[in-house]
Amino acid sequence: MKTTKPRYKAPGKHHREAVKHGVSEYVKDQAHINGMESFWAVFKRAYHGVFHQVSPKHLHRYVSQFAEKHNIREMDTGRQMEHVVAGMVGKQLLYKKLIK
Repeated sequence: MKTTKPRYKAPGKHHREAVKHGVSEYVKDQAHINGMESFWAVFKRAYHGVFHQVSPKHLHRYVSQFAEKHNIREMDTGRQMEHVVAGMVGKQLLYKKLIK
């Protein structure tokens, strides 16, 4: 039985290409997985270096945090801080709710 490896497809209309690693194809026009590999590499480094353990219950929170960091990585530090603070306005997560 032939098994297929999962492949990443970019969301949206502008990237509908796919690469076939099985035939040594790693880039086709704008299609590649370098961004995803970079994202997961940073996430894994944080897991081993900072968190040491990630609860499956809160995995979506860790991934969201790193997705946000990844999405603003090209901003300068001042703009990153403005973005983070603006996202905090009006939000509150109580510990009691977090552990529920």
